[in-house]
Amino acid sequence: MTERTPTLPLFRAAMNNGRISTVLWSAGILAAISLYLPLYPSIGGANSQMARLIAELPKQLVATIGYTDIATGAGYAGATFYGLAGFAIIVIAATAWGTGTTASAEEDGELVLVLAHGVSRTRVVLEGTLATAVRLVWLVTLSGAAVWALNDPAQLELRAANVTAVSAAFLGLGLISAAAAIAAGAILGRRTPAISAGAGVAVIAYILNALGSQSATLQWLRTLSPYGWAYQHRPLATGVDWGGLALLYGLALTLIVVAVVGFNRRDVGR
Repeated sequence: MTERTPTLPLFRAAMNNGRISTVLWSAGILAAISLYLPLYPSIGGANSQMARLIAELPKQLVATIGYTDIATGAGYAGATFYGLAGFAIIVIAATAWGTGTTASAEEDGELVLVLAHGVSRTRVVLEGTLATAVRLVWLVTLSGAAVWALNDPAQLELRAANVTAVSAAFLGLGLISAAAAIAAGAILGRRTPAISAGAGVAVIAYILNALGSQSATLQWLRTLSPYGWAYQHRPLATGVDWGGLALLYGLALTLIVVAVVGFNRRDVGR
């Protein structure tokens, strides 16, 4: 009797090896939400000292840091967690997981052994991408549940549909960083380019959005920024922006296609 080969073995291995990091990033997400959101009644309310301080700052600076609507629950949660702390966490996690898909495994000599067992390169990329995507979905789902759990206690007055909308945008940003790291790792086979690509696309996106927020003349820069695609229409306040989501997920998918093509065209281990 022949032994049955497990379904998606590379995916299973990646999920198993990433258990500790998933727990740690989950704790980071919960810590950031627990730190910021309960402070809204005293810091973010319309009549708070913080709101009065923000009103005295230059409008360009306020727009740059995303605090334009901080007096509202949606504006406060969007600026403090989704636009700053949560954004940093998901980008770092996505970049680390994306880098591990091929680049880290290749530098450590593990990838050559996997390919020697007849596993296709396309399968390596796709199963690794699936493992990264599942973990990112978990982080985003956890963050959405935590935000909703604090909605009433923190007096945020958020709508469930809008929390779902911003979660979809939040996930899109994570997927782009992960896909950029996977693509760079698949093409170049090294950790440093993969990390630089995953983090770099997020930094560039944030800078373009910040510059585009300065004036109407520079507004067009936000149309080039994945950060702008995710947040410029304020999904936590207004709901789903289908155009922005299409751009986010379309770019992530394109980068994975690039990763598959690039990985299949080069020698591994050199």
